[in-house]
Amino acid sequence: MQKILTISFCIYAWYYAWSYSAWHFIDNVNLIFHEAGHALFMFFGEYIHVAMGSGFQIILPLGIALYFFYHGQRISGSLCLLWVGQNLLNVSIYAADAQMMNLQLLGGDGVIHDWNYLLETTGILRYTHSIALILYTMGILMLSMGTVLSIYYSLNSHIEEKSSL
Repeated sequence: MQKILTISFCIYAWYYAWSYSAWHFIDNVNLIFHEAGHALFMFFGEYIHVAMGSGFQIILPLGIALYFFYHGQRISGSLCLLWVGQNLLNVSIYAADAQMMNLQLLGGDGVIHDWNYLLETTGILRYTHSIALILYTMGILMLSMGTVLSIYYSLNSHIEEKSSL
């Protein structure tokens, strides 16, 4: 059963990667963490407050993955890397929109477009597409690493169990 679930998660992650510009159920969950990042870091100045929307969206699943790896739960950690990769793809869409600002944002027209603010403030708005491509590439690499590791650990779970005894 574990192998089937692992492969199912990997298939979904790659389905997401091939259709990442469409809205998926997992994006609703990630939006909650994005907004929580803004709320949790609102006392650290405006730039950090804005940056930690996307930042927390990536850092939270990465922290959970590291927790699982630290505690020897390698399959769970590897599956969380799929979540990190998916979030990087999601954030790449937001970053790519920094110049055009066409995305419908939570809160309507009066809200700040995080990535426009971040890149304009640092004077690198003209590199929007390069930054989005870097985030996208990191997302694909994280999905690849999560896929390989989760399948490897799932197929070799008997080794993990013996080594932890």
